[in-house]
Amino acid sequence: MIDYRQFRLSKLNTPQFSHLKLLLFWPIYGLVFLTLERFLPRQYNVIYCPLDDQIPFCEFFLIPYLFWFVFLVGMLIYLLLFDVEGFRKYMWFIILTYSVTCLIYLIYPSKQELRPETFVRDNVLTRFMAWFYTFDTNTNVCPSLHVIGALAVLSAAWHTPRFTKPGWRAAFTLVTVLICLSTVFLKQHSVLDIPPAILLSGIAYFLLYRRKRNGIDTGL
Repeated sequence: MIDYRQFRLSKLNTPQFSHLKLLLFWPIYGLVFLTLERFLPRQYNVIYCPLDDQIPFCEFFLIPYLFWFVFLVGMLIYLLLFDVEGFRKYMWFIILTYSVTCLIYLIYPSKQELRPETFVRDNVLTRFMAWFYTFDTNTNVCPSLHVIGALAVLSAAWHTPRFTKPGWRAAFTLVTVLICLSTVFLKQHSVLDIPPAILLSGIAYFLLYRRKRNGIDTGL
């Protein structure tokens, strides 16, 4: 556990605090994603498969969908405070997958046209979704960053000593599955957005957590 009260900018390059430089990815990613979303008008490829029409809109999946933000940031804060090596791998997982995803969005712009025009039910969750749709674009959807982020948390949890007990692993796995399902039940993504996200996350997982040479872990 690192005492961050001792941190000074002059110590940023020291072994004790050099991992904090990985946090610089977030503002860089934010600017890149904002540029892709708002300032690069392009011809988008519609992502769709017939299975999408068989999945009903269900506003109750808004709960795990929004919990994703707590899931992602909560793991980041925990690792930052209690597991620096885990924090490094977690951040590299996100850096690798999110960077490749942004490159895919640039090369192959995508969008979905699945959002309902009206809702069967009128409640606080559907009203929130109606408001959410007004500013959250339906572009840059394949692969799903929501799925990738959830898998980043799950990968980190399975390799964090505090969360290796079966109960913790089951809980993290359940939340991850619910988050992935929420993307299609809220009509934020097509089913086709999920497999590429899983594949990209699987590659990052292998590189960071499973890659070994002569019995020695060589993950980043």
